[in-house]
Amino acid sequence: MRIDFVEIANFRKLHSTRVGFSEDKTVFVGANNSGKTSAMIALRYFLVERERSNFSLNDFTLSHWPTINAMGVTWETAKAAGGALPAPAWSEILPFLDVWLHVEDDEVHYVQKILPTLDWESNRLGVRLRLEPKDALELQKEYLAARADAERIQAAGSALAEKNKAEGGAEEAFTVSLWPRNLTEFLQRRLGKLFGVKAYVLDPEKCKEPEYGVAQPQPLIEDSEPVDGDPFKGLIRIHEISAQRGFGQAENARNANDDDSDIVAAASGTRKLSEQLRRYYNRHLDPYENPDAQDLRALKAIEDAQKAFDGRLKEGFAAALAEMETLGYPGVTDPRLKISTRLKPIDGLNHEAAVQYVIRTTDGETALDLHLPEDSNGLGYQNLISMVFRLMSFRDAWMRVGKARSKAAASGEAIIPPLHLVLVEEPEAHLHTQVQQVFIRQAYNILRAHDELKNGSRLTTQLVVSTHSSHIAHECEFASLRYFRRMPASDKGIPTSCVVNLTDVFGGASDTKRFVARYLKVTHCDLFFADAAVLIEGPAERILVPHFLQHHDEFRDLSECYITWLEIGGSHAHRLKDLIESLGLTTLIITDIDATDKDGKSTPPKRGSNQKSRNETLKSWFPCAEMLDELIKPEVNKIKIYEKERFAIRVAYQCPIPIAFKSGSGEALPNTLEDALVFQNIDFFAKHSGRGLFAKFRKAIEDSTTIDDLGKNLFINLKDGGKAELALDLLEIEDPKALKST
Repeated sequence: MRIDFVEIANFRKLHSTRVGFSEDKTVFVGANNSGKTSAMIALRYFLVERERSNFSLNDFTLSHWPTINAMGVTWETAKAAGGALPAPAWSEILPFLDVWLHVEDDEVHYVQKILPTLDWESNRLGVRLRLEPKDALELQKEYLAARADAERIQAAGSALAEKNKAEGGAEEAFTVSLWPRNLTEFLQRRLGKLFGVKAYVLDPEKCKEPEYGVAQPQPLIEDSEPVDGDPFKGLIRIHEISAQRGFGQAENARNANDDDSDIVAAASGTRKLSEQLRRYYNRHLDPYENPDAQDLRALKAIEDAQKAFDGRLKEGFAAALAEMETLGYPGVTDPRLKISTRLKPIDGLNHEAAVQYVIRTTDGETALDLHLPEDSNGLGYQNLISMVFRLMSFRDAWMRVGKARSKAAASGEAIIPPLHLVLVEEPEAHLHTQVQQVFIRQAYNILRAHDELKNGSRLTTQLVVSTHSSHIAHECEFASLRYFRRMPASDKGIPTSCVVNLTDVFGGASDTKRFVARYLKVTHCDLFFADAAVLIEGPAERILVPHFLQHHDEFRDLSECYITWLEIGGSHAHRLKDLIESLGLTTLIITDIDATDKDGKSTPPKRGSNQKSRNETLKSWFPCAEMLDELIKPEVNKIKIYEKERFAIRVAYQCPIPIAFKSGSGEALPNTLEDALVFQNIDFFAKHSGRGLFAKFRKAIEDSTTIDDLGKNLFINLKDGGKAELALDLLEIEDPKALKST
């Protein structure tokens, strides 16, 4: 059994989106504020019963707030008119989570409670968990009563002001805004009391695929009956490591002694290893809990130690107790004092030095062990050790290791849930990049390191990780990545998000998939976390284009955006087409026109010569043209708008430049960024003293008599390379604005 996918609707930025789960490890990636955290919170709030009290009005998608207020106005209008109140219409705006399970034929006994029909034969089962009014009519009644009270008080205040004015007193304003002004304001205070989560069985036959990233969840049948109790009790065991781990802070009191507190990790409070060890001991190792044969030796040692300590205490306190007797206590009928001990092994972990770090040193002859307390280690290692230990603790709690098995049997929960869902938020906090990669590689293996979980076990573990780290993302296969994409604001001005499953982004093009995966890994680009991408041709563009942006005011806004710069040649940029289009990432492609003659050899561009471009991006991606004359037409479209996906790409390459050169003027046709810069800045390169290409360009300008001659000479100079050196030389010029960009 496993979770195939979930659909989240009307929850924060996730208006209607599907999140597919991999069979083992699923990683949420995306730019800041793209909905990754919202998805993790939705899973926690809906699936963990004790978390459901945390729902608030802020969890409703903002675009629904006007609808909620309009519904309240409708109720008030009907009441004022004296007619029947309209039935509350909540169904279209309620937050919900649809969980779709893949269930094998021999696992049906686990899911009898949520079977849609008795003749169900599919491997897919769906359950909707919806936040809804506990009693919609009672909510309506309470809101109207609250509004009536506010209006009555407001009317009384106005009457008092009028009376005061009529009696010659000072004019006072009693018009203040009283709660609740509208239905959303009412729910901000009362939602926890009036709303709850109910579960409904869904029909697998009505499950639809998303359209352009937007999920199509099935509507509930009118008057659907909710499932009694928790539909996933005994099916799914959930544990979580939240993003806020608070190392070095005091433990949250609510969770200090809660054996199951790791199910829903506190949003605040520490996860120091010493405290985790104490919890682990209480749950799995305490010999006083249902002792077995292996515990007898430990219990005997504790008993012997307690007797020895009692004897020492009796001897040590004898003089003090005798002195008390001289004061008349105890008398004949008074109880006598006896001092004894109660030793518990857990006391050995109840102190700050329960966990220490040992550093081996030497004085030249003798090896010494120096001990440091837990909080003396770096935050990165504290975080790593804490997370790894918690994963082990989660696994052992699920598998009922040690005393946990007998405790579960005593509570009537002898059957291990077949599915273990572990949620980890932002594991990269304080971790070095290499440690991040090691963690994501090993985390799932740690969760499966148990004899009963090996060799095709029917017990399933699914790990869900949200991250901002490109290093973690690059360490995962595309099949594990779920890209959270920010959608443009709707007509109501409210931004939302959708989720892209990258499992099949390249289809059957295994060569392309392999190339892109390797390229992204070696470049460590942050493509999955950027607001936009710029694909550039080579090292010169990688150096110069960001430099131009920094020194031209018209591009200042771009410095406030998260842009990823990806250096990839024109012959390879098109291989990112499937990925860019799947991500829906606004992209600028800066590339070269790369003219060729009829024999396919590079040549200076020239109109009317039947020349072609060898640039695969221009030929196969956009503008899907090969002939040079077509590419340099003024009317050629260089912006491709994906209307249904709601994003665009822009292609930039060399175009004709009108220039004046020596005794004539005309049109220059550049072939690369470098010769385009020369054509645009002839005076600058003619006067600048330098070496390498600088010197060659200056000589080409001196020796050429026509624009065509200059183009041919520049073409020859650029064949010998040195483009990166030229770009570095251009960084040294005193006034960057003196150089015109193309």
